[in-house]
Amino acid sequence: MASSNFIDYVKFCSRSGAGGNGSVHFRREKHVPKGGPDGGDGGRGGHVILRGNAQLWTLLHLKYKKHVIAERGSNGEGGRRKGSDGQDVVLEVPIGTVAKEAETGEVRCEITEDGQEFILTPGGRGGLGNDHFKTATNQAPHYAQPGGEGVEEWMVLELKLLADVGLVGFPNAGKSTLLSCLSAAKPEIADYAFTTLVPNLGVVDYREGRSFVMADIPGIIEGAAEGKGLGLRFLRHIERNSILLFVIPADAAHLGEQYRILVSELNQYNPELLDKKRILAISKADLLDAELMNALEAELPIEVPHVFISAVTGYHLSELKDLIWKSLH
Repeated sequence: MASSNFIDYVKFCSRSGAGGNGSVHFRREKHVPKGGPDGGDGGRGGHVILRGNAQLWTLLHLKYKKHVIAERGSNGEGGRRKGSDGQDVVLEVPIGTVAKEAETGEVRCEITEDGQEFILTPGGRGGLGNDHFKTATNQAPHYAQPGGEGVEEWMVLELKLLADVGLVGFPNAGKSTLLSCLSAAKPEIADYAFTTLVPNLGVVDYREGRSFVMADIPGIIEGAAEGKGLGLRFLRHIERNSILLFVIPADAAHLGEQYRILVSELNQYNPELLDKKRILAISKADLLDAELMNALEAELPIEVPHVFISAVTGYHLSELKDLIWKSLH
């Protein structure tokens, strides 16, 4: 997943079409000199619609679309002829896209299924023709209803990746190395913080042809829930993962405290994240001997299953996959 192609946030102006005006018209024929009103209704203005597409995995195709404008509805005509509806604009988006109002941050919808449609910005209604306004006391109304105005609003689309397992940890904890060893994904790996700037997905092969999807999410720093570091731009991707795999390097100081900070950041962002199943992996275990492992185990939370691993040597990677599969099923 190339960073230049992975776009998980776009902001644009969404403008629906105005409705067409109703028609003021009277029936006039050779033998009907004073026919009644027969003005037709105006057409509906075009909607701006979101549609889920399982073949998409990024919002890249919408990155440069700053204005989305739907068509205006046509006016009604005589003979009770209705004006044509304005053409809708359909934006295809990946599964897991959330639409929010740019000013308030209020969530308008979340696309969770392939083919799911949601009217993001509704078009104006078509005005009624004068045929609708005739009464016993006013059989020749000379007015019709104007079409409804279109709506113009700034919207934000955010993508939340859907994966079975989300890797959670501080920068340079070994998450990208782990993903590259377990799957065919090739994330950028280097010996400095924030090597991973966008999420990476990889399919991990298990036994008997089974598999699960793992997401390498950019590293958390203390204060991320308040927007520090890469902030909220990556925390939302954790929301759609079934299991959270916490990765803490064996050479980190105070493993238990590192885990507590990670949990605290998730709790501040969204307390519901703590309802997900959790697994703790102590990476870079090739630096430890048996005595050190026993000493470090005393620092780890007893309520979370853990395993010491080494992506470089392959140490306990099979045990880790067994533990993940058991938690998923």
